Amino acid sequence: MVKVNNKLKALTVMLRATQAVQEVVKKDMIQYGLNPTEFGVLELLYHKGEQPIQHIGKKILIASSSITYVVDKLEKKEFVRRKACPKDRRVTYAVITESGKAFMDTIFPKHEKKIDTIFDELSEEEVDVFINLLKRIGHRSKKI
Repeated sequence: MVKVNNKLKALTVMLRATQAVQEVVKKDMIQYGLNPTEFGVLELLYHKGEQPIQHIGKKILIASSSITYVVDKLEKKEFVRRKACPKDRRVTYAVITESGKAFMDTIFPKHEKKIDTIFDELSEEEVDVFINLLKRIGHRSKKI
């Protein structure tokens, strides 16, 4: 009989759990008329304020080539506008509009409850341990 490698099993469990969580989050965002990337950009601007468009991709983990398209879509929905940097003409900021802020004021608490529901299975202490373990695995992976 072949011995089970617990680290391979941990990887499989982590990837399946990630996939399940992503599916719940995606369904939650779709009901608000956003895809996950649009939601990620809007959430970043909602919580952190205006951001250089060139930096958004790194902050929400999407390809920088997709950012222009996503910002265009959010502009059409009137949730975001572009603002030129007064000091550097090469830099353009994405800024959440009043309409975008009002939209997020409405949907973000509901989204946050959905995320809380996912993690209700764990105690606060377990969530803290979970975060720390994932960080360690992520940092270790970057060194390999």
